Amino acid sequence: MGTWVNSAEILGSDLPLELTGTGNRRAVLMAALRDAVRSGRLAPGARLPPYRSLAADLGLARNTVADAYAELVAEGWLAARQGSGTRVAERAAPVTPVHRPRTPEPAARPLHDLVQGRPDPSAFPRTAWLASARRALAAAPDDAFGPGDPHGRPELRRALAGYLARVRGVRAGPERIVLCSGAAHALRLLAQVVGGPWAVEEYGLPFHRGLLASHGVGTRPLAVDADGALVDGLTRRDRAVLLTPAHQFPTGGPLHAARRAAVVDWARATGGLVVEDDYDGEFRYDRQPVGAVQGLDPEHVVLLGSVSKSLSPTLRIGWLVLPQRLVGPVVAAKGDREQWSSATEQLTLADFVESGAYDRQVRRMRQRHRRRRDQLVAALARRAPHVRVTGIAAGLHAVLELPPGTERPVVRAAARQGLAVEGLGDYLHPRAERAPHAGGAGAPVRDGLVVGYATPSEAGYPEALEALCRVLPAAGPCAAATPHPAAAASRSAAVPTPAPVSPPPPAAP
Repeated sequence: MGTWVNSAEILGSDLPLELTGTGNRRAVLMAALRDAVRSGRLAPGARLPPYRSLAADLGLARNTVADAYAELVAEGWLAARQGSGTRVAERAAPVTPVHRPRTPEPAARPLHDLVQGRPDPSAFPRTAWLASARRALAAAPDDAFGPGDPHGRPELRRALAGYLARVRGVRAGPERIVLCSGAAHALRLLAQVVGGPWAVEEYGLPFHRGLLASHGVGTRPLAVDADGALVDGLTRRDRAVLLTPAHQFPTGGPLHAARRAAVVDWARATGGLVVEDDYDGEFRYDRQPVGAVQGLDPEHVVLLGSVSKSLSPTLRIGWLVLPQRLVGPVVAAKGDREQWSSATEQLTLADFVESGAYDRQVRRMRQRHRRRRDQLVAALARRAPHVRVTGIAAGLHAVLELPPGTERPVVRAAARQGLAVEGLGDYLHPRAERAPHAGGAGAPVRDGLVVGYATPSEAGYPEALEALCRVLPAAGPCAAATPHPAAAASRSAAVPTPAPVSPPPPAAP
């Protein structure tokens, strides 16, 4: 017989079976089935289609397929039982490995995760969230299950307007709030609407700078000190400035009151926009609440917020509180259909806020994070009193100052011990000024570690702190000769007392 070629999909098994070869059709079919078993496409115990079905699919005579099945049963490749059909024998020949291109193995998870910005997922308030979800779904109007509104659900915008006015001193009604999927989405929308260039703090998230650059918005750095960004460096050419006024990220500390006023004056004089990233404005421990800059001038400041730190980043719910002139353009940039945040999750969050469950969750997490912060300070006082810790009056992370030239070696040593932690230099703007020091010209202005204390479990956190202390550089000769101070004394010396600040301004009537 000549060469015979046919191919078909075995019904019910999703197994491509290609019949190619010279000889009778029964032999070609048997060879194809043996190859399917060897390659693993037909696993031991897999059920084959009835011979009538396979014959129809392949265009073969029924007797041809029945004879092939019977012979493979006799050879031990297949097994047939009354009432259970024909299956691949459990003791069929060993599978020949299928050669596929090797893919990189996923990186092993660290033993201890002290990377900033990752709340402990076990802290999510499942019971309270479920109760809000049930109430929200029961009360949801029919239009909640239709095409979405790019503004976001009105129920959540109303709830957020009241909450932000009460807690953050924000002055805006629901009509000024546009919901989005988080701070990154908010920045994308603003980049499209506002254009560039933008000024940014010299220390900040590289991801945010890259996101702006991907939308054609260049950034230039503003120097940062203990009082936040030096906003006197702003110019008329800057279209916007991105700030973290409540707690400068990642160095810590609120933007000084005089600089808050100065940045608002700049925006009024130039028509520029202040973009306020309120990434952890709710988590303060050692000072009075600092109101949002937005409260000083709602027409020149945009406030960005989300639930990624207070609840979970997986919810993908954030918001922009906008000047009136930007609401329409931002909604237009977002599109005609809501594609980013689930309407049912928005309704659930609205109930969660209005029922008081969100306030309770924030208070609970604030207490938890403060305990974590205190454990970190105490561990450093015991094990590394020569290391100064800063930026801990608020937020979910601290900065550990290191001797010049030691940052990268410490980060590498931590990785070797299974400890995930980041260097302060990872957050420095590439165009920020650099100063030579003992580490050589071109080294970062400051050496340090950015230590997140929110992620580890309660049981694993003490061990994570021990691992951190093990990789810190030893004290110099002078520091080593100094007796270890008590934890409280170390803490008071390491954390300067901030100047008094005013509480948030009241909401507009």
